[in-house]
Amino acid sequence: MRFVRRGEDPIVWIGANFWSRQGGPLMWRDVDRDLLREELTALRDHGLTMTRSFFYWPDTMPTADQLDPDVVDRFEVFLDLHHELGMTSVPTFIVGHMSGENWDPSWRAGRDLYADTWLVARQAWYARTLVSRFASHPAVVGWLISNEMPIYGGAAERETVTSWAELMVQAVRAGGGRQPVSLGDGAWGIEVTGEDNGFSVRDTADIVDFVGPHVYRMETDVVRQHLKAAFICELAAVAEKPVVLEEFGVTSDFASDEHAAHYYRQTLHNSLLAGATGWIGWNNTDFDNLADQDPYRHHAFELHFGLTRVDGSPKPQLLEMRDFAETVEAIDLTRCHRWPAQAALVVPAYLETAEPLTQSVEERTPIFASLEQAHVAAREADLAVHFAREVDGIPDGLPLYLVPSTKALTAPTWRRLGELARAGATVYASHGLGDADFQRGPWWSGLEEIFGVRHQLMYGITEPLEDDVIEVTFERDLGPLRSGDVLRIPVAGSESARSMLPVEALDAEVVARDQRGRVVLTTHRIGAGIAVLSTVPTELLAAARPRANPEPTWQLYDALAELAGVARRVQVDSPHVLVDGLVHDDGREFVWFVSESADSQVAAPRVPDGMTLRPLSGGDAVTKVELPAYGVTVLQMTQDQAQGDTVLGSTDSEGNER
Repeated sequence: MRFVRRGEDPIVWIGANFWSRQGGPLMWRDVDRDLLREELTALRDHGLTMTRSFFYWPDTMPTADQLDPDVVDRFEVFLDLHHELGMTSVPTFIVGHMSGENWDPSWRAGRDLYADTWLVARQAWYARTLVSRFASHPAVVGWLISNEMPIYGGAAERETVTSWAELMVQAVRAGGGRQPVSLGDGAWGIEVTGEDNGFSVRDTADIVDFVGPHVYRMETDVVRQHLKAAFICELAAVAEKPVVLEEFGVTSDFASDEHAAHYYRQTLHNSLLAGATGWIGWNNTDFDNLADQDPYRHHAFELHFGLTRVDGSPKPQLLEMRDFAETVEAIDLTRCHRWPAQAALVVPAYLETAEPLTQSVEERTPIFASLEQAHVAAREADLAVHFAREVDGIPDGLPLYLVPSTKALTAPTWRRLGELARAGATVYASHGLGDADFQRGPWWSGLEEIFGVRHQLMYGITEPLEDDVIEVTFERDLGPLRSGDVLRIPVAGSESARSMLPVEALDAEVVARDQRGRVVLTTHRIGAGIAVLSTVPTELLAAARPRANPEPTWQLYDALAELAGVARRVQVDSPHVLVDGLVHDDGREFVWFVSESADSQVAAPRVPDGMTLRPLSGGDAVTKVELPAYGVTVLQMTQDQAQGDTVLGSTDSEGNER
């Protein structure tokens, strides 16, 4: 795991994006020191140690060549209070965009924020001058250039955006800022979303010190919603920088208190297990008192994103952050690393590159969706996966490679997958055309050599999945799936997506067929390994359905793991309970049990021989884990001692049984 650093020391950021309820973005016009202390104390007393703060640009820089000294002085008061309370802050410069509105200084006059050299110089002067004032302040632990700059400045060419970013970071360094710095762009670039807005996580990797996803996406499936931030964090790790979940949260207008708490709990723990090492919730307080003030006047739901209510009382979201902070402290997170990967999830190059005359944004969307659903299924099968980027080359050394619902990989990658199978790996690929009609057919190479089948396609014509449900009947055993078992896969999506790859088996063994007698699953012994083909895009079909999970793909992945000889560290039988873990430098292991069910669950974990699960605080062995709706329990795995038969339940933020 990668951490931001204070000097040489790795640190964990657990905090809130901060506007005082005295004025929201206009807070710097008149600071109430006592109110600020009260607001910060409420965060600190619930385990938060830092804030992300904002220089509201129109007020801080009223003309092109001067700062407002009163605003800057008030910001220093704010930082002084942080230091007094043992807290820190990460100031943000270009604001710019905030809560549904773009806020220009009057002197900008419509100039291009990235390409106009005069305006870029003004931004650089602004950042450098503020940094020179505050770089030595003990409360400052980082810097952010902007807030969601792709919304404020719009999309632009990658070279232009990257040049702007480099000049802005240079301005921070020129002002004496040695703390970690990033862009505040939301990590919404092509490598993470499939959409090219100019903010490339790869291109700016050598410029920034951490990557900060902003995740507010809405889903049609509860499990995808709860794992969304985790999936985004996995993709954002392409920069090989610390990943800080810089913005996430939920307005009370969109979720009840109970469900808002579930969302925070799930987002915090699942993103930690996906490699995130910082969490900054949006935001510290509600703003009912500012209903007549923009942006809250026209974006009324923005009034209620707070961790505290307008009277300062804690909302359930803040209690979840407190509990999470206690867990992070208990496990000594900065000395932990993730369980080793057991499978590779192959990320096609076409998600993040524009090969000549190939993928549009519309064609990238199914790639993103298939990968996300594969990530969900792997978690439900208790598989620790590594996101293997085709652009970077597919690594060796893993027993299982997953290529979900794929229309296209490059020819060298298909050759590489064949090499991995011959060397002893299990390689799984499922066919999937996505939604676009451009060159509608599989861009595959080596179908016969790798998978031992021959396709039976007609030019320009898909093989439709006519039935609402595909009944996949197994003719041979595949791991725990036995001959005679039936998986029922609901069909959804566009006409292209609702299609399969018709094949005849050559050297492959037919494992399963659909109700029309068509081949659905095959295995092919190739060298020392096995290539497994699904002619049906199970991941893409599930991704197109609301409230789909759990769905049968997890059973297929579970069977593939057994076929590949994957020894999952800890495992449960139910897809409703996700299992993952971290290892401390001293050898201790911490195991997470995360419920994705609205009903209570009891899991009986299978652990390695000679190991026992116990509460973090110590005590009797735990053989069954009781989880309430969307509950999370973290245990320590230790060497065997005398075992009792303890059932461990988790509690809510008030300490009551959940």
